[in-house]
Amino acid sequence: MNFLAHALLAGDAPAMVVGGVVGDWIKGPLPGRLPPDLARGVALHRAIDSHAETHPAFRRSRARVSPARRRYAGVLVDIFYDHLLAREWAQLHPQPFAEYRHGVYRQVAERFADLPQDAHYALSLMASEDWFHGYARIDGIADVLARMARRARRPNPLAGGESEFLADAEGFREDFLDWLPAATAFVGQWRSAPFAGSGHGT
Repeated sequence: MNFLAHALLAGDAPAMVVGGVVGDWIKGPLPGRLPPDLARGVALHRAIDSHAETHPAFRRSRARVSPARRRYAGVLVDIFYDHLLAREWAQLHPQPFAEYRHGVYRQVAERFADLPQDAHYALSLMASEDWFHGYARIDGIADVLARMARRARRPNPLAGGESEFLADAEGFREDFLDWLPAATAFVGQWRSAPFAGSGHGT
């Protein structure tokens, strides 16, 4: 769900960025039907997700979510981290945010022919509605969570979940600032290992 963080951590190679952004739409073993360069980006996306789930800072963030929404804590923390990344972009990345995010949208659009058909609609909306820009605002996060709640197959407490962030905004920020450099270091280690082109989605 944290498309912006995945794009950033993927680095500068367009295929890695695209694989990072679309990773949640790709299921099953890799490379599957993907070109090898995109498959490597999806593999990194999965590796980052696994790393996050075991990192102490991410776990602290999950524990900050109230019991009423604890089942969805991972989803909420993903969204909160993208909010913090967008909000504090100027302190975390040298490229202007507008230039960066529109570059990502363009890179994704250039690979549409290689991506699953069921991802095209959401990815088109991401660009046309400039989702990354919206992530920087609390009302933008509220809108994301409300849309996710409506799309889910079963009733859930995601709508209004921004209240969890507001209840401990500084705590989530501290966790995020601990997690991001650790995730960046993890990606550096991952890149140095050979890519076997395998792995299973959930």
